[in-house]
Formats: sequence, C-alpha cells, structure tokens
Amino acid sequence: MGIASGIRKHAKKIAIGEQYGSERHYSAWAKSLRDSTEAMTQPQAPTQRVEKDGLDISVAWAIIGIFLMLALAAIYMMSLILIPLTLAIVVGMILGMLAERLSKMGVPRITNAVLLSGTVALIIFFVANALAGPGATLVNEGPAFVEKTLQRLMPYLERIKWLHITPETFEGGPMSSDKLLENTGNVLHLVTANLTPALIQALIFFAALLLFLAGRVTLRKSIIMVFRTRAQRLAAIRVINGVEQVLGFYFATASLIYVCLGVVMMIIAYFGGLPSPVLWGFFAFLSSFIPYLGITMMTLAIAIAGILTHDTLLFSLIPAAAFFTVHLVMENLIFPAVMGKRLEINPFVVFLAILFWTWMWGAVGAMLALPLSLIVMTIIDELFIEEKPQPQLPK
Repeated sequence: MGIASGIRKHAKKIAIGEQYGSERHYSAWAKSLRDSTEAMTQPQAPTQRVEKDGLDISVAWAIIGIFLMLALAAIYMMSLILIPLTLAIVVGMILGMLAERLSKMGVPRITNAVLLSGTVALIIFFVANALAGPGATLVNEGPAFVEKTLQRLMPYLERIKWLHITPETFEGGPMSSDKLLENTGNVLHLVTANLTPALIQALIFFAALLLFLAGRVTLRKSIIMVFRTRAQRLAAIRVINGVEQVLGFYFATASLIYVCLGVVMMIIAYFGGLPSPVLWGFFAFLSSFIPYLGITMMTLAIAIAGILTHDTLLFSLIPAAAFFTVHLVMENLIFPAVMGKRLEINPFVVFLAILFWTWMWGAVGAMLALPLSLIVMTIIDELFIEEKPQPQLPK
C-alpha cells in the first residue's frame, strides 16, 4: 500500500509539473497571440489625414530650391578641385575592367595603378607635345589669321542682307578689326595666366587617379558594407558593376569607332587641301566624345578652314560636308548597330546635360556630360526598374 501510494503521489506531481511547465512555456506566445487577436477584432479608430495648405507646400518647395541653389553654387565654386576629381573617378571606372583583368593575371594592385595611370599620363604628354607646335603657330599667326578670315568671309556676309554687315562694321567700335587683332594677340597672355590652375588640376587628377586605382577594391567593399541589409548590399553591387561595365564598354567601343573617324578626317583634310591633316584627325576624334556640340564646332571649323584655303565656295565647303556626312553615318548607323539598345539615352536629356555641365565646368564639363549621364542612367536602371530579373546571392 505504501509503494502504491508513493507512486500515485509521484505521478500526480509529474502531472502538475507538466501542467505548470506547459503554461510557463506557452504563456508568452499565447499572450502575444491573444493580444494580436484582440487588436485585430477591436474596431480601429479612424486615422485623420493631415491636410497641407498651399503655404506648407510652398515652404517645402522653397527649401528644396534653396538646397539646389546652394549645391550648384558649391559645385561651381569648388570646380578647381571637383573637375579633376570627377575626371579621375570616371577614368578610373573606365579602366576598372582592365585593372580587374590585370589583377586576375597576378599583377599587384599598386602595380596596376602605376601602370594604368602612367599610361594615361604618357598619352596626355604625347598629345600635348604633338599639339604644342601647331598651337604656338596659331598663337603667333593669330592676328594675321583673323584678318585673313574677315577678308575672305566679308563677300559672303555682305550677300546676307538681314545681317547688315559691311566692311564699315569692323572699322570702329568693339567689333573693329583693330580690337579683334588686339584681343587675338592677348591669347598667349591668357594662356599663361591660366597655366598655374591647369597645372594644379593636372596634379590633382593624376594623384586622384593613382590612388583611386590602387584602392579601388577596398573602396568598393567599403561602399557595399555601408548598407545594413542584404538587399541593399546586393543593389550596391549591381550598381557598381553596372556603372563599370557601361562606362568600359561604351568608351572602348566609342574609341575604336572615333579612331576610324579620325583616320577618315585625316584623309579628307589631305585631299581637301587643309593644313595639318593629323591635327584635324585628332580634333575629329576628340570632338566626337561631345555629342551634338562636337560635330557642330568641328564642321564650322572645317568650313572656315576650307574658305581660307580655297578660292571658290563650292570647293571650300566640300571637306566640311564630307566630314559631316561621315559623322552622321557613324553616329546613326554604325554606332547604334554596335551598341544596340544597351546604352540608349534620350537625346534631349543628353543635350540638356551637355548644356548644364558646359555652363558649370566649361570644355571639361562638356566631355563629362555623357559619362555622368550614363552613370545616372545605370543607377536608375538598376534600382528603379522592378521588371528586371535580379540575381540572388547564395544564402
């Protein structure tokens, strides 16, 4: 009897312990479930929408406008530093794919940076050395060139009645030939005055390019790790890879096409009787990286050079017409066939970007307008296009 009574008491204790234990184990979960159910079943108080009047909206837009104006002012005032830094980052991204291939071949990163930045410096040095002779000749012969240009263009300008331009127009006032010749003679002085800022910007560019290429991988990892969630880091990886691929693919393909255009321009200048065919070919190659404005300025320059070289108007305009035709064929047939729809950008947006960056940073801004547009287009395409299939990271 004692043994049976002890067994019954022990079983009773176990049952009571299990009952209390289950309550302790499930009490928190049950309580949260009960609270959630009660919150769902209870009627919710209607939320009141805060209506904003016209003054609040005007204040918000005014704050945004003030911020944009301050940002534009800062970009303009810091152009001495921002221009070479932006150019170095864009060039570094363009060379990023090449640096990656060199790293896979076993070349150290610092060696990659020195080799690539040194190659860019040598290219710029050889180009500047090649342009030094013709540039000095142009500066020395500037007054005679302007006078000869006015003499050759005057018969054609007089035929356009609504311009009201006669030889007397250039004999007095601010548009007089003496003033034009005097201003042309001061070109060397202007170049000398701007030489020091140009040297500072060149040093900043090469230093920033070298450091960017050397720390490219580390900087990339730091940018990715700034974001906390896995989805944000995946988006950052897509954006960085997309920007490097777009810039590298565009400039590699565009350089090959525009080199062919420069060779064609050399042939046109040679058979068209223009002086320095190699220089014309280089300008054709360089100006092609500036959409719309580049071909316009290049065509006008070739037309003026043709008028100064030939006596008849028909032969004078043949080189300009030939270059314009070849450029249109390459831009509208060959270039889209090679690029496809991968880099399709609204032409009006590109035109506005060129005008804006030219106004902000001059000639360098005009050359940076298209790369910056490509970067913005890639970011929008990677972040805000939901229909695009996204790669998944391994879990």
